[in-house]
Amino acid sequence: MDRDWGAKTGGGGVASGTNSNVDRRERLRKLAMETIDLNRDPYFMRNHLGSYDCRLCFTMHTNEGNYLAHTQGRRHQTNLAKREASIAKETPTPAMLAKQKQKQFPQKTTVKIGRPGYRVTKQRDPETDQLSLLFQIEFPEVEEGFLPRHRFMSAYEQRVDQPDRKYQYLLFAAEPYETIAFKIPNREIEPPGKDGPNKRYYTNWDREKHVYTLQLYFKNQSMGPQDMSMGPESLPPPIPNTLPIFNPPPPGSF
Repeated sequence: MDRDWGAKTGGGGVASGTNSNVDRRERLRKLAMETIDLNRDPYFMRNHLGSYDCRLCFTMHTNEGNYLAHTQGRRHQTNLAKREASIAKETPTPAMLAKQKQKQFPQKTTVKIGRPGYRVTKQRDPETDQLSLLFQIEFPEVEEGFLPRHRFMSAYEQRVDQPDRKYQYLLFAAEPYETIAFKIPNREIEPPGKDGPNKRYYTNWDREKHVYTLQLYFKNQSMGPQDMSMGPESLPPPIPNTLPIFNPPPPGSF
């Protein structure tokens, strides 16, 4: 006759696999609660419902013990391994840094030979009554294959003159010449448009004569009563004549 009671100690049957897993997880949970500080766990988060979330596995747990038991499970450990592999892949190794350093091109140093010659012509369109400025910059010793560049700079961007919002600066640069700048009225300029007889913003580089040409037109609506005068005093002299020191920007920065 089978009896399920009154057996002596150690006389029970072998525990099933489910009971073994439950017992193992309980022992791991107790061990984790004694050794792991949840305040330092980046994936432990308490939600608004009072339960706990694992931000790595996107799981919800009723209490801290249940979360700690989850951290010892296969799913959490697998996600941790994937996370570490992803971080290691994104972090450059010393060999990768050395390889990138070899690919960097050395900074080019050019000996400046002085300022280029220039010619500035003030004009007014007889039809639209717009003020126009024509800049012709000569670069006879420009490096072969180098295209001169220009850019506009606000009075608060430059560090040579005292800032004055009435003016802006027009810079021209080409190696191996020094960068020169012209101080022009701070008015709205006609934007570059398509080629045609009504084009109000024109640039050209003559490769044979080595002359860079820029012509611009100021919009009439931005002019005040003072700015309508075309006398010599209406246009300040270029920066090179008044400021001998002007740091040229590196090539290709325009």
